[in-house]
Amino acid sequence: MGLTPSLSECAIMTENTMPSRKRKVVVVGAGAVGATFCYALAQSGLADDIALIDKNESLARGQVLDLLHGQPFFPTVSIHVGSVADYADAQVVAIAAGAAQLPGESRLDLLRRNARIISAIAADVAAQQCPGVLLVVSNPVDVLTYVALKQTGWTRGRVIGSGTVLDSARLRHLMSVHCGVDVHNVHAYVLGEHGDSEFAAWSMTHVAGIHIHEYCPACRQCDDWKEQLQRIEQEVRDSAYHIINYKGSTHFAVGLALVRVTGAILRGQSSVLTVSTLLEGEYGLNDLCLSVPCIVTDIGVSKILESDLPQHERAALSRSAAILKKALADLDAGA
Repeated sequence: MGLTPSLSECAIMTENTMPSRKRKVVVVGAGAVGATFCYALAQSGLADDIALIDKNESLARGQVLDLLHGQPFFPTVSIHVGSVADYADAQVVAIAAGAAQLPGESRLDLLRRNARIISAIAADVAAQQCPGVLLVVSNPVDVLTYVALKQTGWTRGRVIGSGTVLDSARLRHLMSVHCGVDVHNVHAYVLGEHGDSEFAAWSMTHVAGIHIHEYCPACRQCDDWKEQLQRIEQEVRDSAYHIINYKGSTHFAVGLALVRVTGAILRGQSSVLTVSTLLEGEYGLNDLCLSVPCIVTDIGVSKILESDLPQHERAALSRSAAILKKALADLDAGA
């Protein structure tokens, strides 16, 4: 009689007999952010297939060709200029497309133009019966995530925005420098709008499991640690402005942030990330997208983590929500 296979052996046999699903990512927008995302994604080894789409096909072709010349230096991956048909079997469609602000154009006018662009892309993605997750990167990301969600008609978890994933990374970096601790041992989240009303959730911040309001007094590196935390929070809000003033745009860190979100989806990692998602009563908020801690897996957001925020942080989240609600109302008024 043969030996009964162990659980591990059964798992291996099952895995070997199951058809493999191609990890395909479609990136819409071949500008600085979209191209940098493709570059970082190619090096990560997470994707089997990367399709890059842009209204300016020459730009897309140039970016793809430049990436292909680097293939000997990163894991095997197919990279090609994409088309609408590529949405049909994509696990992730990342939208990094958008219009630049014209001279004399208001922010609301720009929002309306970008809303039309994102709405049209989302309609194409839905029309191709894409089975994957739609990841909105274009700004203002929270409003445009809401627009894309409504256009697709999908369940809320399948349409998400990059939100404050990058802002949270900036906060962790600055806390790491301030505390003199490896950034990987700092856990911190920025919540709310990806914009000026975002805030650091200090109630959820800790270093190696020690709450920041306990760690800082015990550290004794500075007497004015509360003021230092306020300075760090403001620096996070101002980070993009500084970088744009220095070099015109931000794309390296956001490209890496997108790889992190994409990896959580492709691998079904159940990662806790502050992506922008539709709230339906969580934190007392409804019918808008903003960033709160979410569990991100292969279906997008599988669960929203509703922390018991102190009153002042809950008020900050509500203020952020009010700003986004007004933007949505203004957008609707001009539709």
